[in-house]
Amino acid sequence: MPQLNIVLIEPEIPQNTGNISRTCAATGARLHLVGPMGFRIDDRQLKRAGLDYWHLLDITQYESTKEFFRKNSGPFYYFSTKAKRIYSDIAYPDGAYLVFGKETAGLPEEWMRDHPDQSVRLPMLDDDAARSLNLSNTVAVGVYEVLRQWGFPALRTAGRLTRYPD
Repeated sequence: MPQLNIVLIEPEIPQNTGNISRTCAATGARLHLVGPMGFRIDDRQLKRAGLDYWHLLDITQYESTKEFFRKNSGPFYYFSTKAKRIYSDIAYPDGAYLVFGKETAGLPEEWMRDHPDQSVRLPMLDDDAARSLNLSNTVAVGVYEVLRQWGFPALRTAGRLTRYPD
């Protein structure tokens, strides 16, 4: 099965990380948490958001971005409201790392400057009142775009009725 990697750089809100953890658990994506984080990994809100899925996670923690990039070789795709390319215009390869910044500041602008072809955004209205989507929503959109491109490998694509079985 192809491997998808989700990277959270300095996440600040435990509920977002919990929701993202649940998305990773439901899709088989690996989660990389890069510190410093704005909470402890045992934070009650984090566990509550994805508690019954926590044992399904493939999760790695890093002390810093320096450590993360030293231990992983990409390819990296940087999600930012400041990027010029649309996320769905990229053909994501096996082993892709979708990289997301912290809730209050996003990713460093120099990453977009240095990697314009790997920097992507979700289209939104040009309105300062709605600066960006919630981080966990953005991650879910990115994850499911990659999995759609890959044909949803190993995922159940049809539901089953329980009250009206075949």
